Amino acid sequence: MADRAYGLLAEFENPEALVAAAREARERGYRSLDAFTPFPVEGLAQTLRLPAPNIGLVGLIGAFSGAAVALLMQCYVNYDFPLNVGGRPVYALSAFAVVTFELTILFSALATIIGMLVQNRLPRLSHPVFAASRIHLASKDRFFLCVGGDDPKFDESGTRSFLRTTGALSVELVPS
Repeated sequence: MADRAYGLLAEFENPEALVAAAREARERGYRSLDAFTPFPVEGLAQTLRLPAPNIGLVGLIGAFSGAAVALLMQCYVNYDFPLNVGGRPVYALSAFAVVTFELTILFSALATIIGMLVQNRLPRLSHPVFAASRIHLASKDRFFLCVGGDDPKFDESGTRSFLRTTGALSVELVPS
């Protein structure tokens, strides 16, 4: 069996045509859809049914982890090397506040950055769509819809003719 193509890439002149084509592709039963645009297009993520990012939850987990690490680290140090200075208790939580705050912020920021990179699948230096001849226009003034070759409804000739009927300026096969 020959290698399947990554998909078909259709070029559109404006965001309205892209959203209309994506909506029509959804109605026709295509599920493996992706879009490439020079700026965010309102309503496109809902049409493509992209998963909602949960980066806030990742940051919150990082914050709690940082606070726990800071408190446990300081409690361990005070337990292992107790200093009784001026009648201060061994576990003075008010004295731990600064380090706990700093590690909470640090762990939260690092978790958020790492979570964002993982959820965006970055860094990805090579993508099959980069082989398309006109994809460089996606960062300038064109809008692209890609129907994935792994879609159960994908048929090269049928999908190509469907994309042409949606008003695509060009339709290009993207090798995998």
